Amino acid sequence: MKWNSALMYTGGMQDLIRRLLVELGEDPDREGLADTPKRVDKSLRFLTSGYRADVNEVLNGALFTVDYSEMVIVKDIDFFSLCEHHLLPFFGKCHIAYIPSHKVIGLSKIPRLVDVFSRRLQIQERLTNQIAQTIEEKIDPLGVAVVMEATHLCMAMRGVEKQNSFAVTSAMLGAFRNSARTRHEFLELIKHRFTGPTAAHARAIEEDLAGG
Repeated sequence: MKWNSALMYTGGMQDLIRRLLVELGEDPDREGLADTPKRVDKSLRFLTSGYRADVNEVLNGALFTVDYSEMVIVKDIDFFSLCEHHLLPFFGKCHIAYIPSHKVIGLSKIPRLVDVFSRRLQIQERLTNQIAQTIEEKIDPLGVAVVMEATHLCMAMRGVEKQNSFAVTSAMLGAFRNSARTRHEFLELIKHRFTGPTAAHARAIEEDLAGG
Protein backbone atom coordinates (compact mmCIF):
# COMPACT_ATOMS: atom_id res chain seq x y z
CA MET A 1 0.00 0.00 0.00
CA LYS A 2 1.31 3.44 -0.91
CA TRP A 3 0.69 6.55 1.13
CA ASN A 4 1.01 10.16 0.15
CA SER A 5 4.39 11.46 1.30
CA ALA A 6 3.57 14.87 -0.19
CA LEU A 7 0.92 15.63 2.42
CA MET A 8 0.45 19.25 3.41
CA TYR A 9 1.79 20.05 6.89
CA THR A 10 0.68 23.01 8.95
CA GLY A 11 3.81 23.04 11.11
CA GLY A 12 1.95 21.81 14.20
CA MET A 13 3.74 19.18 16.24
CA GLN A 14 1.40 16.37 15.24
CA ASP A 15 1.92 17.17 11.58
CA LEU A 16 5.67 17.18 12.07
CA ILE A 17 5.57 13.81 13.84
CA ARG A 18 3.45 12.44 11.03
CA ARG A 19 6.03 13.66 8.52
CA LEU A 20 8.80 12.11 10.62
CA LEU A 21 7.05 8.73 10.40
CA VAL A 22 6.94 9.10 6.63
CA GLU A 23 10.65 9.99 6.52
CA LEU A 24 11.39 6.84 8.56
CA GLY A 25 9.65 4.76 5.92
CA GLU A 26 6.43 4.14 7.82
CA ASP A 27 2.77 4.53 6.93
CA PRO A 28 1.37 7.02 9.46
CA ASP A 29 -2.17 5.94 8.55
CA ARG A 30 -1.80 2.29 9.51
CA GLU A 31 -3.71 1.12 12.57
CA GLY A 32 -0.80 1.03 15.02
CA LEU A 33 0.40 4.53 14.10
CA ALA A 34 -2.87 6.35 13.52
CA ASP A 35 -2.86 7.99 16.97
CA THR A 36 0.92 8.10 17.40
CA PRO A 37 1.32 11.79 16.44
CA LYS A 38 -1.21 12.75 19.12
CA ARG A 39 0.47 10.54 21.74
CA VAL A 40 3.99 11.76 20.93
CA ASP A 41 2.80 15.38 20.96
CA LYS A 42 1.35 14.93 24.45
CA SER A 43 4.41 13.01 25.65
CA LEU A 44 6.95 15.55 24.39
CA ARG A 45 5.05 18.47 25.85
CA PHE A 46 5.10 16.76 29.24
CA LEU A 47 8.77 15.78 29.00
CA THR A 48 9.70 19.39 28.14
CA SER A 49 7.25 21.06 30.53
CA GLY A 50 10.20 22.65 32.34
CA TYR A 51 10.36 25.30 29.63
CA ARG A 52 6.93 26.50 30.71
CA ALA A 53 7.59 26.30 34.45
CA ASP A 54 8.49 29.35 36.51
CA VAL A 55 11.02 28.66 39.27
CA ASN A 56 9.64 31.55 41.30
CA GLU A 57 6.14 30.07 41.16
CA VAL A 58 7.45 26.62 42.09
CA LEU A 59 9.20 28.01 45.16
CA ASN A 60 6.57 30.61 45.98
CA GLY A 61 5.54 30.38 49.63
CA ALA A 62 8.12 27.69 50.34
CA LEU A 63 11.09 29.82 51.45
CA PHE A 64 11.21 30.05 55.23
CA THR A 65 13.36 32.11 57.58
CA VAL A 66 14.86 29.85 60.25
CA ASP A 67 17.61 29.82 62.83
CA TYR A 68 19.29 26.70 61.48
CA SER A 69 22.74 26.28 59.99
CA GLU A 70 23.23 22.52 59.75
CA MET A 71 23.33 20.53 56.52
CA VAL A 72 20.02 19.76 54.80
CA ILE A 73 20.13 16.77 52.44
CA VAL A 74 17.52 15.41 50.05
CA LYS A 75 18.87 12.35 48.27
CA ASP A 76 17.76 9.69 45.81
CA ILE A 77 15.53 12.09 43.85
CA ASP A 78 14.46 10.33 40.66
CA PHE A 79 14.82 12.41 37.52
CA PHE A 80 14.19 11.90 33.81
CA SER A 81 15.44 14.12 31.04
CA LEU A 82 16.09 14.19 27.29
CA CYS A 83 19.59 14.46 25.88
CA GLU A 84 19.67 17.53 23.64
CA HIS A 85 22.08 15.83 21.21
CA HIS A 86 19.92 12.84 20.27
CA LEU A 87 16.55 13.47 21.99
CA LEU A 88 17.00 10.18 23.84
CA PRO A 89 16.29 9.82 27.57
CA PHE A 90 18.78 9.93 30.38
CA PHE A 91 17.63 9.24 33.92
CA GLY A 92 18.87 8.45 37.39
CA LYS A 93 19.22 9.88 40.89
CA CYS A 94 19.94 13.36 42.16
CA HIS A 95 21.37 14.14 45.62
CA ILE A 96 21.19 17.70 46.95
CA ALA A 97 22.57 19.32 50.09
CA TYR A 98 22.78 22.88 51.33
CA ILE A 99 23.72 24.69 54.51
CA PRO A 100 21.25 27.48 55.32
CA SER A 101 22.43 30.92 56.30
CA HIS A 102 18.98 32.33 57.10
CA LYS A 103 16.44 30.60 54.83
CA VAL A 104 15.41 27.05 53.96
CA ILE A 105 13.36 25.61 51.08
CA GLY A 106 10.30 23.47 51.79
CA LEU A 107 11.51 19.89 51.33
CA SER A 108 8.80 18.95 48.83
CA LYS A 109 9.90 21.81 46.56
CA ILE A 110 13.41 20.45 46.01
CA PRO A 111 12.31 17.48 43.84
CA ARG A 112 10.03 19.88 41.96
CA LEU A 113 13.01 22.15 41.30
CA VAL A 114 14.85 19.14 39.86
CA ASP A 115 11.84 18.49 37.60
CA VAL A 116 11.80 22.09 36.32
CA PHE A 117 15.30 21.77 34.90
CA SER A 118 15.29 18.06 33.98
CA ARG A 119 12.11 18.39 31.92
CA ARG A 120 13.95 20.28 29.21
CA LEU A 121 16.41 19.28 26.49
CA GLN A 122 19.55 18.95 28.57
CA ILE A 123 23.08 17.80 29.11
CA GLN A 124 23.78 16.37 32.53
CA GLU A 125 26.58 18.80 33.33
CA ARG A 126 24.39 21.87 32.75
CA LEU A 127 21.46 20.32 34.59
CA THR A 128 23.63 19.76 37.67
CA ASN A 129 24.87 23.35 37.66
CA GLN A 130 21.43 24.86 37.10
CA ILE A 131 20.01 23.15 40.16
CA ALA A 132 22.92 24.21 42.37
CA GLN A 133 23.01 27.80 41.11
CA THR A 134 19.25 28.25 41.53
CA ILE A 135 19.36 27.15 45.17
CA GLU A 136 22.30 29.48 45.75
CA GLU A 137 20.47 32.38 44.13
CA LYS A 138 17.16 31.85 45.94
CA ILE A 139 18.27 31.38 49.55
CA ASP A 140 21.92 32.51 49.64
CA PRO A 141 23.08 29.49 51.68
CA LEU A 142 26.54 28.93 53.12
CA GLY A 143 27.02 26.19 50.52
CA VAL A 144 25.25 23.97 47.99
CA ALA A 145 26.17 20.51 46.70
CA VAL A 146 24.51 18.56 43.90
CA VAL A 147 25.52 15.10 42.66
CA MET A 148 23.69 13.44 39.77
CA GLU A 149 24.16 9.90 38.48
CA ALA A 150 22.44 8.82 35.29
CA THR A 151 22.10 6.19 32.59
CA HIS A 152 22.14 7.68 29.09
CA LEU A 153 20.25 5.77 26.42
CA CYS A 154 22.26 7.56 23.73
CA MET A 155 25.19 5.49 25.04
CA ALA A 156 23.24 2.31 25.77
CA MET A 157 21.13 2.06 22.60
CA ARG A 158 23.45 3.55 19.97
CA GLY A 159 27.03 4.70 19.51
CA VAL A 160 29.27 2.78 21.92
CA GLU A 161 26.30 0.63 23.07
CA LYS A 162 27.53 0.29 26.64
CA GLN A 163 24.44 -0.79 28.56
CA ASN A 164 26.03 -0.81 32.00
CA SER A 165 27.76 2.56 31.89
CA PHE A 166 26.51 5.64 33.70
CA ALA A 167 27.63 9.22 34.20
CA VAL A 168 28.15 11.08 37.47
CA THR A 169 28.34 14.88 37.69
CA SER A 170 28.73 17.22 40.65
CA ALA A 171 28.49 20.90 41.54
CA MET A 172 30.03 22.13 44.79
CA LEU A 173 29.50 25.75 45.84
CA GLY A 174 30.48 27.75 48.91
CA ALA A 175 31.29 25.68 51.98
CA PHE A 176 31.15 22.43 50.03
CA ARG A 177 33.91 23.64 47.75
CA ASN A 178 35.97 25.40 50.40
CA SER A 179 35.73 22.95 53.30
CA ALA A 180 37.03 19.41 52.85
CA ARG A 181 35.28 18.36 56.07
CA THR A 182 31.87 19.61 54.90
CA ARG A 183 32.30 18.07 51.48
CA HIS A 184 33.43 14.76 52.97
CA GLU A 185 30.41 14.64 55.30
CA PHE A 186 28.02 15.09 52.37
CA LEU A 187 29.74 12.52 50.16
CA GLU A 188 29.85 10.00 52.99
CA LEU A 189 26.13 10.45 53.65
CA ILE A 190 25.22 9.70 50.05
CA LYS A 191 27.98 7.16 49.34
CA HIS A 192 26.11 4.25 50.97
CA ARG A 193 24.38 3.50 47.68
CA PHE A 194 27.45 4.16 45.53
CA THR A 195 29.30 1.22 44.07
CA GLY A 196 32.07 0.84 41.54
CA PRO A 197 32.64 3.93 39.39
CA THR A 198 30.31 6.10 41.47
CA ALA A 199 32.19 5.49 44.68
CA ALA A 200 35.40 6.25 42.80
CA HIS A 201 33.85 9.47 41.53
CA ALA A 202 32.96 10.52 45.06
CA ARG A 203 36.63 10.09 46.00
CA ALA A 204 37.69 11.96 42.87
CA ILE A 205 35.50 14.95 43.80
CA GLU A 206 37.29 15.21 47.12
CA GLU A 207 40.73 14.80 45.57
CA ASP A 208 40.11 17.32 42.77
CA LEU A 209 38.76 19.99 45.09
CA ALA A 210 41.44 19.36 47.68
CA GLY A 211 44.07 19.81 44.97
CA GLY A 212 42.34 22.94 43.65
